[in-house]
Amino acid sequence: MQWTNGDTTNGQIVAGGNGQGNGLNQLNIPSDVLIDKETYTLIICDNGNQRVVRWSRRSGTTQGEVLIGNINCYGLTMDEQKYLYVSNYGKGEVRRYKFGENI
Repeated sequence: MQWTNGDTTNGQIVAGGNGQGNGLNQLNIPSDVLIDKETYTLIICDNGNQRVVRWSRRSGTTQGEVLIGNINCYGLTMDEQKYLYVSNYGKGEVRRYKFGENI
């Protein structure tokens, strides 16, 4: 949801919003999100679907794309060099990915 200063009751859905599920237009227990300002996208840890997805923040976006599949992600962050760090609680590890190489 998108929040407007002072508005605590309304918001705009910016990813998902089509019921819980595994379609590219759905999310299932999203547990973390970050904003990639360079690409104007949201990167979402879609915990229930065991994947990391990217959604454009541009108006009219109807679905995301899978960046990383088959991962029990819980949280994520990105550093200045565009390395994406994803916690994988199923394996008790944190994995590092470089945009343009692995994803």
